[in-house]
Amino acid sequence: MKFRVDRKALADTIAVVAKSLPSKPPTPVLAGVKLTADSGVLRVEGFDYETSTRAHVVADVLDEGSVLVSGKLLADITKALPQKPVEVSVDGARVGIVCGSAKFSLPTMPVADYPALPSFPATTGSLPTEVFETVVGQVAAAAGKDDTLPMLTGIKVEAENGELTLAATDRFRLAIRTLDWTGGDVNALIPAKTLADVARNVPTGLDNVDVGFHEGLFGADTGNVWTTARVLDAEFPKFRQLLPTEHSAVAGVDVQELAGAVKRVGLVAERGAQIRLTFDAGSLTVTAGTDGESSAEETLAATFAGEPLTIAFNPGYLLDGLHVIDTDRVLFGFTTPNRPATLRPVSEDVRYTTRGPYQPLSTDFVYLLMPVRLPNTN
Repeated sequence: MKFRVDRKALADTIAVVAKSLPSKPPTPVLAGVKLTADSGVLRVEGFDYETSTRAHVVADVLDEGSVLVSGKLLADITKALPQKPVEVSVDGARVGIVCGSAKFSLPTMPVADYPALPSFPATTGSLPTEVFETVVGQVAAAAGKDDTLPMLTGIKVEAENGELTLAATDRFRLAIRTLDWTGGDVNALIPAKTLADVARNVPTGLDNVDVGFHEGLFGADTGNVWTTARVLDAEFPKFRQLLPTEHSAVAGVDVQELAGAVKRVGLVAERGAQIRLTFDAGSLTVTAGTDGESSAEETLAATFAGEPLTIAFNPGYLLDGLHVIDTDRVLFGFTTPNRPATLRPVSEDVRYTTRGPYQPLSTDFVYLLMPVRLPNTN
């Protein structure tokens, strides 16, 4: 096998595939990426029996063939090469890489031992690229990372009656996004990491992302990269029933102003400590720390309806929610200081002229956040 290819195109393609490789592969060949050169195209494949990634890049193929080589090492090498054409060739059990005056020789692994990748499922539906990136980013922020609770490491995807719903939770927060859908019905739990990686690596200029589901397999087509993942065989929590049906108080705040205040005030909060939000008519005061130690506070303008209240949150979880609100204002909904609060995107504040309880606003995104219990509260 022998081919020449653009350095950046090669490095970007290898990086996307290598990122999905297991850190501790069950067999040595699964640490490799398979390169196949033929018909003017270089195809790159990676697989760990759960997730597969295949990508292609245009190449000047001088001699067709396949080779299996360490994915992480190849990714590091191609990233570090100068911006000059790269020539890759196989000589016996080694692969040579030449770029300018830089030369590398790497051992290969038996291509015959590499498992066949699963077939890509037929397309179930498509989403505009910008929408796909946004909705996945919004819900993935709330997904769990504890592999001992696999049902919380996924993003629940449901589609029926023209509506698509994505949801994720780690028990401390819950993110739900709904949108119009013209594709087929879906009911699957997709690994959040895989879906988030797909969204982060969508190439510039792609109009739509095609997704497919078939016999326990999820697939995403992003133009020159195809990803499949085995859906999680676990029961996701009944998330809709976790949303409050009414609020005792509501507040509207500027997203960027609040995020900035939380970051600044949070500097005095020790790791894992709470940050407190006190709402009153026309204002929000953000505080952290104690009188005996470092402390900070900052007051912001806010619209507020209901009885004054103080509620505490993990600052990191609060910031995660604010960062995925895609409007200038955020609408908080509260029940009690020890019950979950909701964050919803709004383009302008909702003016409440009557006393509560208040009905939740219907929005296409909601972020439910568990508070940190304050002393002497019910």
